[in-house]
Amino acid sequence: MTCMNLKVIVALALLGSTGLAIANPGQQIHMEWLNTVSLAAHQTNYSGTFVHQYGNQLETSNISHIFDHSGERTKVEKQDGSECEVTSNNSAVWCYSSDKVGQAERAHDRKVFPVLLPEQLSALGENYQIRTGESARIAGFDTQVLELRPRDNLRYSHKMWVHKDSGLLLKAAVLSDRQEVVEQYTFIQLKINSSIKLTKAPPSVIPQTTAQPGSPLAQKIVAVTDESAWKVDGIPAGFKKIAEMRRSMRGKKSMATQMVFSDGLVGISIFIEARPSNSDSALGLSSQGAIHIYSKFNGDYLVTVVGEVPPGTVLQIADSVRNRGLLSN
Repeated sequence: MTCMNLKVIVALALLGSTGLAIANPGQQIHMEWLNTVSLAAHQTNYSGTFVHQYGNQLETSNISHIFDHSGERTKVEKQDGSECEVTSNNSAVWCYSSDKVGQAERAHDRKVFPVLLPEQLSALGENYQIRTGESARIAGFDTQVLELRPRDNLRYSHKMWVHKDSGLLLKAAVLSDRQEVVEQYTFIQLKINSSIKLTKAPPSVIPQTTAQPGSPLAQKIVAVTDESAWKVDGIPAGFKKIAEMRRSMRGKKSMATQMVFSDGLVGISIFIEARPSNSDSALGLSSQGAIHIYSKFNGDYLVTVVGEVPPGTVLQIADSVRNRGLLSN
């Protein structure tokens, strides 16, 4: 996708999901653990430092989270100096750099560690085998290991280390079919239920207009309410369509169609836009950790699939995208 950098695409693709059907009565204990993890991510006060590892990249971030009568407030600040500070206040998300403040789009409750599970969990038992594993110490805390193994080879496995007392997620890993780590997050320092204060930017820094035309924050989004013009046959079983919209793309005059699918844990987005007139479109496969991105031309269109799934899955999906109008001819 020519004018959309990798991190912006990944942010758009990491979308929230639906919810946990109990596969059998023996799974009850596993479901209770997952429900606790989902709630604890939103309702626990904590502050600490975590590392994000993918490929040969290692990023360190400080995070603080408060839950009280006014709701949730979170601040995340990368220590590598490559990103702005991100502060959220319930549904509002703000990005602060040294001299700018902008309000960001919060797309379908996209996941940010340690908030990796949806609040409703009904689809997980259908798509993953859920089991408890060994105990381990993470950042000085006792944890219980949970494993979510897919029921097919079109998804990744997920391993989670959960604080036994609070239920807060302290470490999470995405694993290949060979159980090799593709991407992981780990707290290396953490305080739970301690007194936390979040600094706020003075009102004078918050602009009246939070985004300039053409910036990633100034995207126009229009929900699609009619039947989709597109058919996708290669979506893995268990992924359900949760949204379709028309949205402006950075640096583009025309809007693109975005379809969002979820299996209850991970999301897949399909972007369909008019085929660009220039020849420098970034075609083929690229990745950032567990996120794979595949772009190809489909007649007069450019199709891009983004998802936290193995590379073969995004290729399968992209190759199956069809225009309903052409199918009827």
